[in-house]
Amino acid sequence: MEEKNKVSRQLECRPAGECKWDVAALGEVMLRLDPGDGRTATTRSFSVWEGGGEYNVIRGLQRVFGQRTTICTALVDNQVGRLVEDLINQGGVDTSQILWRSFDSIGQSVRNGLYFAERGFGLRPGSACYDRGHTAVAQLKPGDIDWDRLFGDEGVRWFHTGGVYAALSPEAALVTEEAMRAAHRHGVMVSFDLNYRASLWRDKGGVEGARALIRKLAPLMDVVIGNEGHFAFLSDEPSEYRSYPAPDAERFVAVLDKARSEFPQLKLLAATFRHVHHASLHDWSAFAYYDGDYAGSRHYNDVAILDRIGGGDGFVAGLIYGIMNRKPLAWALDCGVAHGALCMTTPGDNSMATLADVERLMECGAATMIR
Repeated sequence: MEEKNKVSRQLECRPAGECKWDVAALGEVMLRLDPGDGRTATTRSFSVWEGGGEYNVIRGLQRVFGQRTTICTALVDNQVGRLVEDLINQGGVDTSQILWRSFDSIGQSVRNGLYFAERGFGLRPGSACYDRGHTAVAQLKPGDIDWDRLFGDEGVRWFHTGGVYAALSPEAALVTEEAMRAAHRHGVMVSFDLNYRASLWRDKGGVEGARALIRKLAPLMDVVIGNEGHFAFLSDEPSEYRSYPAPDAERFVAVLDKARSEFPQLKLLAATFRHVHHASLHDWSAFAYYDGDYAGSRHYNDVAILDRIGGGDGFVAGLIYGIMNRKPLAWALDCGVAHGALCMTTPGDNSMATLADVERLMECGAATMIR
Protein backbone atom coordinates (compact mmCIF):
# COMPACT_ATOMS: atom_id res chain seq x y z
CA MET A 1 0.00 0.00 0.00
CA GLU A 2 1.25 3.42 -0.85
CA GLU A 3 2.27 5.45 2.19
CA LYS A 4 0.74 8.88 2.44
CA ASN A 5 3.23 11.70 2.65
CA LYS A 6 1.11 13.71 5.00
CA VAL A 7 -2.02 13.44 7.07
CA SER A 8 -5.14 14.49 5.18
CA ARG A 9 -7.39 17.31 6.29
CA GLN A 10 -9.71 14.78 7.97
CA LEU A 11 -7.50 14.86 11.06
CA GLU A 12 -6.44 18.48 11.14
CA CYS A 13 -6.38 19.79 14.69
CA ARG A 14 -6.98 23.33 15.84
CA PRO A 15 -3.87 25.52 15.45
CA ALA A 16 -1.52 25.26 18.42
CA GLY A 17 -1.37 29.04 18.76
CA GLU A 18 -5.11 29.18 19.49
CA CYS A 19 -4.98 26.63 22.30
CA LYS A 20 -3.52 26.48 25.78
CA TRP A 21 -3.41 22.67 25.65
CA ASP A 22 -2.37 20.24 22.96
CA VAL A 23 -4.12 17.29 24.62
CA ALA A 24 -6.57 16.97 27.51
CA ALA A 25 -7.67 13.63 28.95
CA LEU A 26 -10.55 12.50 31.14
CA GLY A 27 -9.89 9.54 33.40
CA GLU A 28 -8.99 8.14 36.79
CA VAL A 29 -5.45 8.46 38.16
CA MET A 30 -4.81 5.73 40.71
CA LEU A 31 -1.93 5.01 43.04
CA ARG A 32 -0.19 1.84 41.90
CA LEU A 33 1.54 -0.26 44.55
CA ASP A 34 4.22 -2.42 42.94
CA PRO A 35 5.88 -5.34 44.80
CA GLY A 36 8.73 -5.38 42.27
CA ASP A 37 9.92 -8.93 41.63
CA GLY A 38 7.78 -10.23 44.50
CA ARG A 39 4.11 -11.05 45.02
CA THR A 40 1.46 -8.73 46.41
CA ALA A 41 0.34 -11.25 49.03
CA THR A 42 3.82 -11.87 50.44
CA THR A 43 5.81 -8.67 49.94
CA ARG A 44 6.86 -6.39 52.79
CA SER A 45 7.47 -3.30 50.65
CA PHE A 46 6.00 -1.58 47.61
CA SER A 47 7.17 1.03 45.14
CA VAL A 48 4.48 3.54 44.19
CA TRP A 49 3.61 4.95 40.79
CA GLU A 50 0.67 6.86 39.39
CA GLY A 51 -1.36 5.26 36.63
CA GLY A 52 -4.60 5.12 34.71
CA GLY A 53 -5.43 4.18 31.13
CA GLU A 54 -6.40 7.64 29.91
CA TYR A 55 -3.85 9.50 32.05
CA ASN A 56 -0.94 7.33 30.92
CA VAL A 57 -1.44 8.53 27.35
CA ILE A 58 -1.05 12.22 28.13
CA ARG A 59 1.76 11.56 30.56
CA GLY A 60 3.72 10.04 27.68
CA LEU A 61 2.74 12.89 25.39
CA GLN A 62 4.01 15.42 27.95
CA ARG A 63 7.12 13.70 29.27
CA VAL A 64 8.43 12.05 26.09
CA PHE A 65 6.94 14.05 23.23
CA GLY A 66 6.87 17.55 24.71
CA GLN A 67 3.16 18.23 24.26
CA ARG A 68 1.16 20.51 26.57
CA THR A 69 -1.24 18.26 28.47
CA THR A 70 -3.81 18.50 31.26
CA ILE A 71 -5.74 15.82 33.16
CA CYS A 72 -9.44 16.11 33.99
CA THR A 73 -10.05 14.00 37.07
CA ALA A 74 -11.02 14.14 40.76
CA LEU A 75 -9.10 13.22 43.89
CA VAL A 76 -9.82 13.20 47.61
CA ASP A 77 -7.89 15.90 49.46
CA ASN A 78 -5.85 13.73 51.81
CA GLN A 79 -2.27 12.47 51.93
CA VAL A 80 -2.92 9.76 49.33
CA GLY A 81 -4.50 12.24 46.93
CA ARG A 82 -1.62 14.66 47.39
CA LEU A 83 0.86 11.84 46.74
CA VAL A 84 -0.91 11.11 43.45
CA GLU A 85 -0.77 14.83 42.64
CA ASP A 86 2.96 14.91 43.39
CA LEU A 87 3.55 11.95 41.08
CA ILE A 88 1.54 13.66 38.32
CA ASN A 89 3.61 16.81 38.80
CA GLN A 90 6.82 14.82 38.38
CA GLY A 91 5.56 13.70 34.97
CA GLY A 92 4.86 17.29 33.95
CA VAL A 93 1.12 16.93 33.31
CA ASP A 94 -0.88 19.99 34.35
CA THR A 95 -3.04 19.52 37.45
CA SER A 96 -5.17 22.67 37.30
CA GLN A 97 -8.28 20.76 36.14
CA ILE A 98 -8.28 18.35 39.12
CA LEU A 99 -11.40 18.61 41.29
CA TRP A 100 -10.58 18.10 44.96
CA ARG A 101 -13.16 16.42 47.21
CA SER A 102 -13.26 16.72 51.00
CA PHE A 103 -12.01 13.76 53.02
CA ASP A 104 -14.39 12.26 55.60
CA SER A 105 -11.44 10.87 57.64
CA ILE A 106 -12.15 7.21 56.85
CA GLY A 107 -12.93 7.04 53.11
CA GLN A 108 -16.49 5.82 53.60
CA SER A 109 -18.18 8.26 51.22
CA VAL A 110 -15.40 9.00 48.73
CA ARG A 111 -11.85 7.79 48.26
CA ASN A 112 -8.84 7.63 45.96
CA GLY A 113 -8.29 4.60 43.77
CA LEU A 114 -5.52 2.10 44.51
CA TYR A 115 -4.28 -0.92 42.66
CA PHE A 116 -1.71 -3.57 43.39
CA ALA A 117 0.03 -4.86 40.27
CA GLU A 118 2.45 -7.74 39.83
CA ARG A 119 4.67 -7.68 36.75
CA GLY A 120 4.79 -11.43 36.22
CA PHE A 121 7.79 -13.42 35.05
CA GLY A 122 8.14 -16.31 32.62
CA LEU A 123 5.28 -18.75 33.18
CA ARG A 124 3.80 -16.61 35.99
CA PRO A 125 1.50 -14.00 34.41
CA GLY A 126 1.16 -10.45 35.62
CA SER A 127 -1.89 -9.68 37.74
CA ALA A 128 -3.68 -6.70 39.23
CA CYS A 129 -5.86 -6.32 42.33
CA TYR A 130 -8.01 -3.17 42.22
CA ASP A 131 -9.32 -1.19 45.18
CA ARG A 132 -11.20 1.55 43.36
CA GLY A 133 -14.84 1.48 44.45
CA HIS A 134 -16.63 4.79 45.20
CA THR A 135 -13.68 6.91 44.10
CA ALA A 136 -13.90 10.65 43.66
CA VAL A 137 -13.65 10.52 39.88
CA ALA A 138 -16.27 7.74 39.60
CA GLN A 139 -18.71 10.05 41.41
CA LEU A 140 -18.32 12.97 39.00
CA LYS A 141 -21.62 14.06 37.50
CA PRO A 142 -22.52 16.01 34.36
CA GLY A 143 -21.99 19.70 35.03
CA ASP A 144 -19.12 19.19 37.49
CA ILE A 145 -16.51 20.12 34.86
CA ASP A 146 -16.92 23.25 32.76
CA TRP A 147 -16.10 21.77 29.36
CA ASP A 148 -16.93 24.96 27.47
CA ARG A 149 -14.33 26.81 29.52
CA LEU A 150 -11.71 24.12 28.90
CA PHE A 151 -12.37 23.47 25.22
CA GLY A 152 -13.52 26.96 24.30
CA ASP A 153 -11.95 29.63 26.52
CA GLU A 154 -8.66 27.83 27.21
CA GLY A 155 -8.55 25.83 24.00
CA VAL A 156 -7.63 22.18 23.42
CA ARG A 157 -6.42 20.58 20.19
CA TRP A 158 -7.11 16.93 21.05
CA PHE A 159 -9.26 15.21 23.70
CA HIS A 160 -8.63 11.63 24.82
CA THR A 161 -10.71 9.33 26.98
CA GLY A 162 -11.67 5.69 27.00
CA GLY A 163 -13.56 2.66 28.11
CA VAL A 164 -11.90 2.33 31.51
CA TYR A 165 -13.18 5.64 32.84
CA ALA A 166 -16.58 5.32 31.13
CA ALA A 167 -17.10 1.94 32.84
CA LEU A 168 -16.46 3.14 36.40
CA SER A 169 -20.07 4.11 37.08
CA PRO A 170 -23.27 5.17 35.30
CA GLU A 171 -22.34 8.76 36.15
CA ALA A 172 -18.89 8.34 34.60
CA ALA A 173 -20.50 7.17 31.37
CA LEU A 174 -22.67 10.31 31.32
CA VAL A 175 -19.67 12.56 32.01
CA THR A 176 -17.76 10.86 29.19
CA GLU A 177 -20.60 11.54 26.75
CA GLU A 178 -20.93 15.13 27.97
CA ALA A 179 -17.21 15.75 27.46
CA MET A 180 -17.13 14.20 23.99
CA ARG A 181 -20.12 16.26 22.84
CA ALA A 182 -18.54 19.46 24.18
CA ALA A 183 -15.26 18.65 22.44
CA HIS A 184 -17.06 18.34 19.12
CA ARG A 185 -18.86 21.64 19.66
CA HIS A 186 -15.49 23.33 19.89
CA GLY A 187 -13.83 21.53 16.99
CA VAL A 188 -11.59 19.35 19.18
CA MET A 189 -10.37 16.00 17.85
CA VAL A 190 -11.70 13.13 19.99
CA SER A 191 -9.91 9.81 20.50
CA PHE A 192 -11.30 6.89 22.47
CA ASP A 193 -9.47 3.78 23.68
CA LEU A 194 -11.98 0.91 23.79
CA ASN A 195 -10.06 -0.74 26.68
CA TYR A 196 -12.54 -3.40 27.86
CA ARG A 197 -11.94 -4.56 31.43
CA ALA A 198 -14.14 -7.49 32.47
CA SER A 199 -13.78 -6.61 36.16
CA LEU A 200 -15.44 -3.23 35.59
CA TRP A 201 -18.43 -4.74 33.79
CA ARG A 202 -19.17 -7.67 36.09
CA ASP A 203 -22.24 -6.01 37.63
CA LYS A 204 -23.10 -3.76 34.67
CA GLY A 205 -24.21 -6.23 32.03
CA GLY A 206 -20.88 -7.77 31.12
CA VAL A 207 -19.89 -7.83 27.47
CA GLU A 208 -23.31 -6.71 26.23
CA GLY A 209 -23.38 -3.81 28.69
CA ALA A 210 -20.01 -2.69 27.41
CA ARG A 211 -21.14 -3.07 23.79
CA ALA A 212 -24.22 -0.92 24.40
CA LEU A 213 -22.16 1.90 25.92
CA ILE A 214 -19.45 1.77 23.24
CA ARG A 215 -22.03 1.88 20.45
CA LYS A 216 -23.77 4.81 22.14
CA LEU A 217 -20.49 6.75 22.30
CA ALA A 218 -19.12 5.64 18.92
CA PRO A 219 -20.77 8.43 16.86
CA LEU A 220 -18.79 10.93 18.98
CA MET A 221 -15.40 9.34 18.22
CA ASP A 222 -12.99 10.56 15.54
CA VAL A 223 -10.17 8.18 16.41
CA VAL A 224 -10.69 4.76 18.00
CA ILE A 225 -7.99 2.50 19.40
CA GLY A 226 -8.09 -1.01 20.80
CA ASN A 227 -6.99 -4.53 20.10
CA GLU A 228 -8.65 -6.81 17.57
CA GLY A 229 -11.06 -8.21 20.13
CA HIS A 230 -12.11 -4.74 21.29
CA PHE A 231 -13.39 -3.75 17.84
CA ALA A 232 -16.16 -6.35 18.13
CA PHE A 233 -17.80 -3.92 20.60
CA LEU A 234 -18.56 -1.58 17.71
CA SER A 235 -20.68 -4.28 16.08
CA ASP A 236 -24.37 -4.81 16.78
CA GLU A 237 -23.86 -8.57 16.56
CA PRO A 238 -23.65 -10.26 19.99
CA SER A 239 -20.31 -11.97 20.58
CA GLU A 240 -17.97 -12.77 23.40
CA TYR A 241 -14.84 -10.71 23.89
CA ARG A 242 -11.81 -12.68 22.75
CA SER A 243 -8.12 -12.06 22.26
CA TYR A 244 -6.44 -13.48 19.19
CA PRO A 245 -3.13 -15.38 19.37
CA ALA A 246 -1.62 -13.79 16.25
CA PRO A 247 -2.35 -10.88 13.89
CA ASP A 248 -4.26 -11.66 10.73
CA ALA A 249 -4.46 -8.64 8.41
CA GLU A 250 -7.26 -10.06 6.26
CA ARG A 251 -9.43 -10.89 9.26
CA PHE A 252 -8.80 -7.51 10.87
CA VAL A 253 -9.50 -5.54 7.68
CA ALA A 254 -12.93 -7.18 7.63
CA VAL A 255 -13.50 -6.13 11.26
CA LEU A 256 -12.50 -2.52 10.52
CA ASP A 257 -14.56 -2.36 7.33
CA LYS A 258 -17.66 -3.38 9.29
CA ALA A 259 -16.95 -0.76 11.98
CA ARG A 260 -16.51 1.96 9.36
CA SER A 261 -19.72 0.98 7.59
CA GLU A 262 -21.69 1.38 10.82
CA PHE A 263 -19.88 4.53 12.00
CA PRO A 264 -18.68 6.33 8.86
CA GLN A 265 -17.50 9.40 10.79
CA LEU A 266 -14.58 7.38 12.22
CA LYS A 267 -11.43 8.80 10.69
CA LEU A 268 -8.69 6.60 12.16
CA LEU A 269 -8.96 3.09 13.59
CA ALA A 270 -5.84 1.56 15.11
CA ALA A 271 -5.10 -1.64 16.97
CA THR A 272 -2.15 -3.24 18.68
CA PHE A 273 -1.26 -6.91 18.31
CA ARG A 274 0.45 -8.70 21.14
CA HIS A 275 1.43 -12.37 21.00
CA VAL A 276 2.48 -13.57 24.44
CA HIS A 277 5.08 -16.35 24.43
CA HIS A 278 5.30 -15.97 28.20
CA ALA A 279 5.07 -13.06 30.65
CA SER A 280 8.59 -11.89 29.82
CA LEU A 281 8.58 -12.36 26.02
CA HIS A 282 6.07 -10.86 23.60
CA ASP A 283 5.71 -10.12 19.89
CA TRP A 284 4.42 -6.57 19.39
CA SER A 285 3.03 -4.62 16.41
CA ALA A 286 0.11 -2.45 15.27
CA PHE A 287 -2.23 -1.98 12.31
CA ALA A 288 -4.48 0.91 11.29
CA TYR A 289 -6.96 2.27 8.79
CA TYR A 290 -6.86 5.91 7.80
CA ASP A 291 -8.22 7.86 4.81
CA GLY A 292 -8.58 4.89 2.48
CA ASP A 293 -5.31 3.26 3.46
CA TYR A 294 -4.41 0.32 5.66
CA ALA A 295 -0.95 0.29 7.16
CA GLY A 296 1.04 -1.93 9.48
CA SER A 297 3.86 -1.02 11.82
CA ARG A 298 7.27 -2.58 12.22
CA HIS A 299 6.98 -5.99 13.90
CA TYR A 300 8.98 -6.43 17.07
CA ASN A 301 9.49 -10.13 17.69
CA ASP A 302 10.64 -11.63 20.99
CA VAL A 303 10.50 -8.36 22.94
CA ALA A 304 11.84 -8.86 26.47
CA ILE A 305 9.23 -7.48 28.89
CA LEU A 306 9.92 -6.09 32.35
CA ASP A 307 6.46 -4.60 33.04
CA ARG A 308 3.74 -4.86 30.40
CA ILE A 309 1.33 -2.43 32.07
CA GLY A 310 1.12 0.80 30.08
CA GLY A 311 2.49 -0.57 26.81
CA GLY A 312 -0.78 0.00 24.98
CA ASP A 313 -1.11 3.50 26.43
CA GLY A 314 2.45 4.19 25.28
CA PHE A 315 1.40 3.15 21.78
CA VAL A 316 -1.53 5.58 21.84
CA ALA A 317 0.75 8.44 22.95
CA GLY A 318 3.17 7.88 20.08
CA LEU A 319 0.35 7.48 17.56
CA ILE A 320 -1.35 10.73 18.64
CA TYR A 321 1.98 12.57 18.56
CA GLY A 322 2.59 11.44 15.00
CA ILE A 323 -0.90 12.31 13.77
CA MET A 324 -0.97 15.70 15.52
CA ASN A 325 2.35 16.59 13.96
CA ARG A 326 1.20 15.56 10.47
CA LYS A 327 3.49 12.59 10.07
CA PRO A 328 2.64 9.77 7.63
CA LEU A 329 0.41 7.05 9.06
CA ALA A 330 3.18 4.44 8.91
CA TRP A 331 5.50 6.79 10.83
CA ALA A 332 2.87 7.43 13.51
CA LEU A 333 2.28 3.68 13.90
CA ASP A 334 6.01 2.98 14.17
CA CYS A 335 6.37 5.77 16.72
CA GLY A 336 3.55 4.33 18.81
CA VAL A 337 4.86 0.78 18.68
CA ALA A 338 8.43 1.85 19.49
CA HIS A 339 7.30 3.98 22.43
CA GLY A 340 4.99 1.24 23.70
CA ALA A 341 7.82 -1.29 23.52
CA LEU A 342 10.14 1.00 25.48
CA CYS A 343 7.43 1.55 28.12
CA MET A 344 7.47 -2.19 28.79
CA THR A 345 11.22 -2.24 29.49
CA THR A 346 10.97 -0.14 32.67
CA PRO A 347 8.84 -0.44 35.84
CA GLY A 348 5.61 1.46 36.37
CA ASP A 349 2.75 2.38 34.08
CA ASN A 350 4.61 5.16 32.33
CA SER A 351 7.54 5.67 30.05
CA MET A 352 11.06 6.51 31.18
CA ALA A 353 12.15 6.92 27.56
CA THR A 354 13.17 10.08 25.75
CA LEU A 355 12.15 11.15 22.27
CA ALA A 356 15.71 10.33 21.17
CA ASP A 357 15.25 6.78 22.52
CA VAL A 358 12.03 6.37 20.54
CA GLU A 359 13.53 7.73 17.32
CA ARG A 360 16.62 5.55 17.71
CA LEU A 361 14.50 2.42 18.09
CA MET A 362 12.35 3.42 15.12
CA GLU A 363 15.48 3.80 13.02
CA CYS A 364 17.35 0.62 13.95
CA GLY A 365 14.65 -1.65 15.36
CA ALA A 366 16.93 -3.07 18.03
CA ALA A 367 18.93 -2.14 21.11
CA THR A 368 22.41 -0.83 20.33
CA MET A 369 25.01 0.45 22.74
CA ILE A 370 25.06 4.26 23.04
CA ARG A 371 28.64 5.49 23.33
